[in-house]
Amino acid sequence: MEWNDFDAFVRARTTGLLRYGYALTGSQHDAADLVQEALARLGVAWNRVRNRSDPEGYVRTTMARLHVSWWRRRRRERLVGTVPDVPYTDTGLAGVDGHHGLWQTLATLPPRQRAVLVLRYYEQRSDDEIAEVLGVSRGTVRSQAFRGLEKLRERWNDRSALPIGERE
Repeated sequence: MEWNDFDAFVRARTTGLLRYGYALTGSQHDAADLVQEALARLGVAWNRVRNRSDPEGYVRTTMARLHVSWWRRRRRERLVGTVPDVPYTDTGLAGVDGHHGLWQTLATLPPRQRAVLVLRYYEQRSDDEIAEVLGVSRGTVRSQAFRGLEKLRERWNDRSALPIGERE
């Protein structure tokens, strides 16, 4: 296994993968966890994936599938009243949002709708590709996209009606 190539790939693509993870999860911490787990899986399969010449596609697909698995599992978890740790804010990722708050509004959507919209508009994937990545039917992808866009428009319009100082 040629780790030098793998190390170079990780150094070159980690920032982009973190942004993609943030778009999927709406959380910097969950994005970092997704990237770490997906890169660990890529490391194990590096020779096989490298020979197919699309390691980034492999990582992004892995991240999307892991995200779906995590939110399916979390639906069964119990939530606690207080958060045990102190949050960390990455100014680079916070700057991606700018003054518009689109990522914040996107983060208010249910996980499946958010994943479908991110894969469709951020990753520019087809409905069939999204269905394969998420393990759902093409019809589910289309209905989740429709509902997600509808909620996003609603929430964005509600947010736009607020005075500028209260939007963020």
